Amino acid sequence: MARKFMRIPTRSVAILTAISSLFLGLVAPTSADALVLVRPATHWGNVYAGPATNLQQSPTPKVGKLEKKSRIIVKYNNFPEWTKVQVQAAVDVWAANFESSVPIYIDATWGRSSSYSVLGSARPGSYFSNFKGAPDSSLWYPSALANALAGKDLDGDNPEMIITVNSLASWYRGTGSGPSRTEYDLQSVILHEMAHGLGFLSTDSYDDFFGYGSIDQPTPYDAYAQTGDGRRLSDLPSPSLELGEALTSKLVWSGPLGVAANGGVKPLLYTPKKYEDGSSVSHLDEATFSNAGKDAAMSPNLDAGEIFHEPGPLLLAMMQDLRNKPPVGIAVGIPQQVRNAQALVSDSSAIIRFDPPANARAAQITSYTVKNTKTGAEKSFTSGPAVMTGLKNGTLYSFEITASNSLGTSDPVTTNSITPQEPWKKTVIDPKVDARNLTSTTFNANPAIIYQDAINGSLKVALWNGKLWSKLTVDGRGGSAGRTRNPIAGDVSACVSGFGKTQVLHIFYSDSVDKDLRYATYDGKGFKYEIIDGNGPAVNSYEDPIRVRTASDVSVSNACSISSAGTQVFYRDESQGILLGAVKAKSSTEWKYELVDGDRKTDDRTTGDVAFHLDALFDGKETVLLYDSILTINTRKEATSGAIRVAKRTGLAASSWRYQTLDISGDAISVVGYDVALHKGARGIIATWLTSSVLTLPKAEQIRWAYLGAPTVFTTLPPTNYGTPSKFLSSDGTTTAFNCQERLCAIDISKKTISLVSKEQSSDGIDSTWIVLNKVRNLIAGVGNQLISLRPL
Repeated sequence: MARKFMRIPTRSVAILTAISSLFLGLVAPTSADALVLVRPATHWGNVYAGPATNLQQSPTPKVGKLEKKSRIIVKYNNFPEWTKVQVQAAVDVWAANFESSVPIYIDATWGRSSSYSVLGSARPGSYFSNFKGAPDSSLWYPSALANALAGKDLDGDNPEMIITVNSLASWYRGTGSGPSRTEYDLQSVILHEMAHGLGFLSTDSYDDFFGYGSIDQPTPYDAYAQTGDGRRLSDLPSPSLELGEALTSKLVWSGPLGVAANGGVKPLLYTPKKYEDGSSVSHLDEATFSNAGKDAAMSPNLDAGEIFHEPGPLLLAMMQDLRNKPPVGIAVGIPQQVRNAQALVSDSSAIIRFDPPANARAAQITSYTVKNTKTGAEKSFTSGPAVMTGLKNGTLYSFEITASNSLGTSDPVTTNSITPQEPWKKTVIDPKVDARNLTSTTFNANPAIIYQDAINGSLKVALWNGKLWSKLTVDGRGGSAGRTRNPIAGDVSACVSGFGKTQVLHIFYSDSVDKDLRYATYDGKGFKYEIIDGNGPAVNSYEDPIRVRTASDVSVSNACSISSAGTQVFYRDESQGILLGAVKAKSSTEWKYELVDGDRKTDDRTTGDVAFHLDALFDGKETVLLYDSILTINTRKEATSGAIRVAKRTGLAASSWRYQTLDISGDAISVVGYDVALHKGARGIIATWLTSSVLTLPKAEQIRWAYLGAPTVFTTLPPTNYGTPSKFLSSDGTTTAFNCQERLCAIDISKKTISLVSKEQSSDGIDSTWIVLNKVRNLIAGVGNQLISLRPL
């Protein structure tokens, strides 16, 4: 799958777009929630220019004949043409040695370094923890390694590696016999820096004034780095003088494969008495390995004339160690009690979630034991959450949790009581589809379900003909007449025009490569296609009063509305953090463009970063928009305050919008948003969103809703005993579906009660939409690689 690198925002507020994946609900809950955690990478690994001594010429492999184990794509920034041959040679070597089914994207820059002696620097794009496939859920894995272990791209918008090369160095420009005693080999530098980007890198830092060391996000590299007395670097208190001393004392690699490749001796890491940022810990010892031939690749200095064009057996073994779970370290003390223990309702089972003890880093916990207090049955787990099965629906249970290590067991903690319940009855509509980004409407008097198939990247529609579902491919499988060959991804919205059984179905969607807003219409016989926006010649700045097609990324969110006046679609400009609209009047064949919100604080507008989530409808008189707005972020680029906004207008004039802030952060509410839903029912238009508190930030905590006819009257409900709420929201005015602990739950709006809809879990979230089939309400969802229909028992 190809990827377009993120476009550069053109206004200052758009720095908030960096948190879009966070606000979409992908990341940042505690470990008990079994959701993927992500943090930006800030530590670099450097290679320094050394003198012309101890030249080591390693043979260059015939890269063209090597079998590739991964696909690595480089985006070159300012690189002269002569450099690209050498860079690609190093890339090809790693592609033949680093195994991954997920493409690896590198953002490489040729420019001046802050220090002449630094030949090159590299870091991962991000770090991920707690993802499916992680050997140790408590550790943080760099982007490329995390993707390889997960088997999927955990962050499709950003590169897996950042590399910078010092353009002022004395580089060897040829491809012949090699560099002279005054030149440095670029291929060797790239090969070295790519190892850092792939995971050969510690996340430690050192305070030169106080002598404190810190490791806030320990990686597998940190877990294999060991002090002389056998303690893991990742287990030392942080920040502390103890860790600071370790960073400037003898450290060795304890991974069994690396030790075996070094002749049974633990390889010595580079830890000079004076800490060197970008070199200390993240390299092999210079004195020991500078003359080690092929195994000199990861010493901190590259001598003039020195070459290493292959990783060497030691480096490859250490890289393989990073893919395995490090053995536990030396336990210090008995574990304290687990924290935040909670039992959650499931079908004939319970999900037991908890946070590790406060001393987990030092205690080196080997297992957790969960005991059913009713039956006495026990099960042991290596991490949370734990699932206790074999329970009876309708029966009350509670559980005790203890943590154990080699020295003993913690005191037990008792959870809340829960009553397991049977989920809703399900019927399969499409048996072989990973259904994402669902929406629905009524087309020609029958339900129509529009959904993406993540397995093959297509967009599909299921049409009910009165007896069965007819499934058609809309786009994403290539072809002519405007169809794209790119995978479909992002929001989907659908609206209908016309009357009776001669209607037209309008579908708005995006592709994952060009990030354009695409449009398909279906008249019951065939499809027609066009691109609405995103394919303009340049970014249409938010400051420009003349609105035209833009080159921005417009793939994040969209919502449509159709009235007798014409067709409207609204969508987020990811490059600028604003809400755009495109309108085609009934009497026109051309789209007109507008900026709806996010550009100013006058006229009741906002300069917040708006419309990560968006919904729209036409109530017979007005077009109504509901969307979120991020107002502030913290140092981790997590939203810390936000608002829920409503915009309304009669007709199609861009100047006729009226704005209202429906809800905003304040008092006990920290952030509002996470997802939004609009529905017009018997009691009027109901708006639904999620909220978080200071204690749960950046996770959502509660579901909140209000009728727009009484916009100051909120109803707020925590999903107690069902788990953390998250996207996706869908409401039919009577019941609201939402994600709870990666499953589907539903709220009866009038009774304010919650039920379990589906027990299956998905770390990506489960989207859903409502239809009426044979006068019965059905919730449609993508669960377990099937598109299914769900009804209460």
